[in-house]
Amino acid sequence: MWDYLAERVIKEGEYIIETLSTVRATAKYFGISKSTVHKDVTERLKNVDAKLFEEVRMVLDKNLSERHIRGGMATKRKYSH
Repeated sequence: MWDYLAERVIKEGEYIIETLSTVRATAKYFGISKSTVHKDVTERLKNVDAKLFEEVRMVLDKNLSERHIRGGMATKRKYSH
């Protein structure tokens, strides 16, 4: 793997852990696509840093389990105005 790619993958992983961020928010922060971030943290990170990958996986699994709740809250805010 190229050096710049490995650095980007590690930065994305660390950002997700520090901020408990979603893939979408991470993509917006780094100015890249959601699919790139998703591929980076679910496939490439495993080969670069396995420990960091496990920590990121825990955050992403938590975000996935709460996704339906966030969607409901967003809809409620939208129609309460």
